[in-house]
Amino acid sequence: MHEDSISALLADALAVVPLRPWPRYELATAAFDAVARAVGDGEREMLALWAESGMVHMAIRPIGETPCVVSTAVIEGRFPSVGRWHAPAIRLERAIHDLYGYVPEGAPDERPWLDHGAWDRSGPLGTRGEAVPRDPADYPMLPVTGEGLHQIPVGPVHAGIIEPGHFRFTANGETVARLEERLGYVHKGIDALTTNAPIDRAGKVVARVSGDSTVAASFAFARAVEAALGLDVPPRASAIRGVMAELERLANHFGDIGAICNDAAFAIVLAHCGIFRERILAVSAAVFAHRLMMDTIVPGGVTTNITTEGARLIGAALDEVAPAFAEIVRLYEDTPSIQDRTCGTGHLPADLAVRFAAGGPVGRASARDFDARRDLAYAPYEGLPFDVPVLTTGDVDARVQVRIREVAASMDLIRMLLAMLPEGPTLVPVPDAAGPCEGVAVTEAFRGDLLVWLRLLPGGKVARCHVRDASWFQWPLLEAAIEGNIVADFPLCNKSFNCSYSGHDL
Repeated sequence: MHEDSISALLADALAVVPLRPWPRYELATAAFDAVARAVGDGEREMLALWAESGMVHMAIRPIGETPCVVSTAVIEGRFPSVGRWHAPAIRLERAIHDLYGYVPEGAPDERPWLDHGAWDRSGPLGTRGEAVPRDPADYPMLPVTGEGLHQIPVGPVHAGIIEPGHFRFTANGETVARLEERLGYVHKGIDALTTNAPIDRAGKVVARVSGDSTVAASFAFARAVEAALGLDVPPRASAIRGVMAELERLANHFGDIGAICNDAAFAIVLAHCGIFRERILAVSAAVFAHRLMMDTIVPGGVTTNITTEGARLIGAALDEVAPAFAEIVRLYEDTPSIQDRTCGTGHLPADLAVRFAAGGPVGRASARDFDARRDLAYAPYEGLPFDVPVLTTGDVDARVQVRIREVAASMDLIRMLLAMLPEGPTLVPVPDAAGPCEGVAVTEAFRGDLLVWLRLLPGGKVARCHVRDASWFQWPLLEAAIEGNIVADFPLCNKSFNCSYSGHDL
């Protein structure tokens, strides 16, 4: 299938729904399947795949063009499998089956994903059938055959304060032949909690999908609501949102860089990066009254202003941290023992990064040149110059180096935004929806692009909301990156990805 064929399929859509700011096309089953196959052939990227009652939706993006959403009706509890053509969709449609009971026809993997056998209903958001309790450990891992192989189970309970996830290593001696993940242990029912919920309640739930990305998630949710309602946000509010988003990026990148080095027994970087992270969290608390800035971005603007003193405090924190961080970077780059551990370890091929539309440092370290702030530009980033570092080596070191360069870029962005901070209000009232309306937004979280789609109803209610964290497309790539490495390097590879269990399990 060629691009003009995809365009023809969309032109013959059964209906075009006024989703803002992207179009949404309702397709017949055969047309939806044809689009899925084209996505599998690499003609478009898949941004998300989700369901609601009686319908399945897929967000896709032609490279360099405006994305769109394609939808198809669920007929007799079935819809065409996207995963049979496009591997990144497999876990997403397994989640759809667990939550709604809808069967993806032709799916290559029919195992449950979120449902570990303890639910009192199967398909609780859709078919609501009777559940058959089963042993949570009764889960068929994929078979691996070969001479001299053995298996190492790790988790779901881990030694530290960490969310649960099971990792099954098949190894030949110390070399990993295959890693298979089993997640879903921290399923929180986000889809159910945001269905038919008041906008403010749904926004608080979305802000807690993954606490380390609370600003990015709230940012995407607010923008989706504003898009659905055609609501313009005051320029000052947009600038403040950008400052918060970059402060969140800084805090997490500092944490990740330190933790990666600590997993390679280079604890001095962890100690210093912990100080840098704490400095950013402390100034965030001083200016926005919350260390993580949770619930400060809301539809219509922001709940907290940046005063003159607040701007001074942020600038002082950056001035303090920047030269000290530069010293730590030099130490990292000039220490052969840490370079020996990170360089060449956990290589992720560029073709896989592109196929899975991997965002953030994971994708950009493997040559995928994408950043939602630039490529799906939104306020306050439109027109602002900032560096998007892209490397090609795709190893742990490259993922560290991308983070290092993004730290510098975020500091520059914060300074620019504070210098041009416009006067004016920071919050406007959110009007009631005149009728059902849909909105979608993507923000650039520190892990990569984060998507929120929603439908609003009159009375200030969210009929349905879907949140797609970058981790959905990164967790499977960790399985590929660890192959051929030694088991002892898994913590290093894992931390260099730093996928969210919570953001993935919803």
